Amino acid sequence: MHTTPHTLEGWLRHCEQIHPVGIDMGLERVREVAHRMALKFNCPVITVAGTNGKGSTCAMLEAVALQAGYRTGVYTSPHLVHFQERCRVHGEIVGPADLLSHFEAVEKARTQGGEEVSLTYFEFTTLAILRLMSHSLLDVAILEVGLGGRLDATNVIDADCAIITSIDIDHVEFLGPDRESIGREKAGIMRTGRPAIVSDPMAPQSVVDHAREIGADLWRVGHDFNVGGDKQQWNWAGRGRRYAGLAYPALRGANQLVNAAGVLAAFEALRDKLPVTAQAVRNGMAMVDLPGRFQIVPGQPTLVLDVAHNPHSVAALTANLDAMGYYPVTHAVFGAMADKDLAPMLGKIGPLVDRWYFTSLPTPRALSGADLQQKWNAVHMVAGGRKDVSSSVYPDPLLALQAAVEAADPADRIVVFGSFYTVGGVLVNGIPRLNAKHLGA
Repeated sequence: MHTTPHTLEGWLRHCEQIHPVGIDMGLERVREVAHRMALKFNCPVITVAGTNGKGSTCAMLEAVALQAGYRTGVYTSPHLVHFQERCRVHGEIVGPADLLSHFEAVEKARTQGGEEVSLTYFEFTTLAILRLMSHSLLDVAILEVGLGGRLDATNVIDADCAIITSIDIDHVEFLGPDRESIGREKAGIMRTGRPAIVSDPMAPQSVVDHAREIGADLWRVGHDFNVGGDKQQWNWAGRGRRYAGLAYPALRGANQLVNAAGVLAAFEALRDKLPVTAQAVRNGMAMVDLPGRFQIVPGQPTLVLDVAHNPHSVAALTANLDAMGYYPVTHAVFGAMADKDLAPMLGKIGPLVDRWYFTSLPTPRALSGADLQQKWNAVHMVAGGRKDVSSSVYPDPLLALQAAVEAADPADRIVVFGSFYTVGGVLVNGIPRLNAKHLGA
């Protein structure tokens, strides 16, 4: 019999060690452990799936619900720096100690009666956080799907409302090779007779078909709710309610309006269970905050942090960088996983970048800085790119950022993007405040 860990780090190591080999990807094992734990929520649950925009959507749902006076619980993944960032209760990140009894409860249920159930790291940690949330006297629970939807551990909970954000090609080895097959996986979080909000303006047909097959209450942008606006403000119209003259969400980037529209549709669809005032909507959207999503850190040079790590999100990042105006030199710190479709990502953002700082990451799933540099060289050659673009390689994101700061003039900008490990790596000691040496100083 192994000893019970006494720290969060100990539990996380334990979860990694029991990781089953060649495991089936079904939900039966997770359901069995959840059943043994008698896991259930006594409040409305909103589950959010999609390729991009999930974290932003969860943050906006939380911000509006908090402004409406509700006690919120949010589960998101992955984290940037500390594991406990994955769970917020009433707007605050939970303490590591708060999680211990819930890890113990999962382990007890998992090994109950000597009939041990194998769980992956993600499944084990998800069950622990869901249990903490179910014990937190919440008014609303907001769950971000880790991967896909149908087979994700969060899907053991029947959501009162499903939101599907933008869908793009990512994680093809698990979800399928095209948007239709990926959409089908994401649509697995929908439930019969319950609202399913689709905020992707070009939703795959598979999502619409699945909603109709199971009889979900489908809300599609452009059909059941609409969004419009000008440079100053935006407006939203749904089945029974309109909002006009809204300030743009505090999360920067053109893509956030699509996410915000889906959030308002969810509150409209749940208005019987979770009414919110127009003032709560206005305040929540104005105050929402989420690190690492086109996060601009003031200083000299300007620092931009973004967890864009697939072609769709890198295209959005590129458009947002383009809209920032002129910078003499753009320095890019980049690290990514080996399974990413790098050529379109590097091809898209490449024209905006003058100097690359490729970094290795502390996980075997990542490409090394040298591998990334090679891939970039190939893309650069094919595109017949500018001759004056330099690149260098670093063992970790912090060293890459330091090199960029040393090379940068105060008027330049530094973009740190790619994997959560890349952005998390530069946030490990808090948000860096840059102060480049002034020329001639």
